Amino acid sequence: MTTNQQALPASASSLLSNRFVQSILVSTLFLQIGIWVRNIAILFYVKEMTNDNAFAVSLISVAEFAPIFVFSFIGGTFADRWKAKKTMVWCDLLSAVSVFAVLFAMEVGSWKAVFFATLVSAILSQFSQPAGMKLFKLHVPEHLVQKGMSIYQTMFAVFMIFGPVVGTFVYQSYGIEMAIGIMGVAFLLSAASLAFLPRDRQERAAADQPRLIEDIKAGFRYVWSRSILRKLGGGFIAAGLGLGLIQPMGIFLITERLGKPEEYLQWFLLVNGIAMIIGGVLAMSFLSKVSPQKLLAFGMAVDSLAMMAMGLSTDYWFTLGLQFISGFVLPCIQIGINTMILQNTEESFIGRVNGILNPLFMGSMVITMLLSGPLKTLISIVPLYVIAGVFFLIGVAVLVPLFKMKGNIQPEPNEAAG
Repeated sequence: MTTNQQALPASASSLLSNRFVQSILVSTLFLQIGIWVRNIAILFYVKEMTNDNAFAVSLISVAEFAPIFVFSFIGGTFADRWKAKKTMVWCDLLSAVSVFAVLFAMEVGSWKAVFFATLVSAILSQFSQPAGMKLFKLHVPEHLVQKGMSIYQTMFAVFMIFGPVVGTFVYQSYGIEMAIGIMGVAFLLSAASLAFLPRDRQERAAADQPRLIEDIKAGFRYVWSRSILRKLGGGFIAAGLGLGLIQPMGIFLITERLGKPEEYLQWFLLVNGIAMIIGGVLAMSFLSKVSPQKLLAFGMAVDSLAMMAMGLSTDYWFTLGLQFISGFVLPCIQIGINTMILQNTEESFIGRVNGILNPLFMGSMVITMLLSGPLKTLISIVPLYVIAGVFFLIGVAVLVPLFKMKGNIQPEPNEAAG
């Protein structure tokens, strides 16, 4: 008993002293500042320039998520072939260059250039994100992976609290140009932080690597050969369809359903962030007792009921409470997904597995995002939230067969990864 009690603090200490974890957390700090300033400022700016046009607002989310569907697998395949650290640094540098280009375009051209900033950032993230997952697999011991992912997700929760407040302040005080400038500086600082990552190990020489098309085929065979990855993909599709319906509609839930000013969006996100921090801390205490697949299914089930209730509610405080519940279980979903992928994927396939599963989620989400604006006009916002909750419940049903599985899922006899 004494040995176990001493091992836990030592594990947490060794995780936080890990050079890779330190660099990633600092990089995430700068990225989240830039991303939240971008998200809030562009949302308010487009809403103002289009006189509250729901379709234009939904296009912001399409600009952010559609490139993920198109470039995710390409980025994942190259992440498996390229040096991971160099890939991440170059992606941040190119994002910064694109942001400053958008700032220049706005000065001499159309305000619609703001969509380009989101578009380019989303494309480059499809090369950077799987490279980061690959480094996580290499530099974090397997028994600390789930704990490491919970710390990483807590960083996102902190910015759910501070990000909207900062973004609203920057936009209302200084305007869209300053907001875009802050984005560019944040990407540069993130790239500087990543320079402290451990050096990339020597990858296979180009002549020794299989053809790109063979790598792509091997990635599909690898995912198809593992039942846990197939079922996770089914859950991704259902969740994407549900989330896409309501992703662009949050501001209309506040202004139309609850009758509050648009500034109240920052308080909804603030409550959501506080709940994520609390949920993330509690999730860490149950990580050794609950399998990641059950953690994921629990989060999706509770989130589905919260979505339905939020759409039906007309009481501000009750809806705010439901927003807290939704944020409280979100770490269960995020930690469950990332842990299942890392524990059940070989390091050489991390990029391609991410590149296959993410388009399933993002592609289905983009489809319903495009439909959400017209559907809101046609059937109102209430049915959208109810239908979104039903999609999440379908995702839970897909994951139920995985409950019997314990520990890491081993390769199946019919594996044909190549």
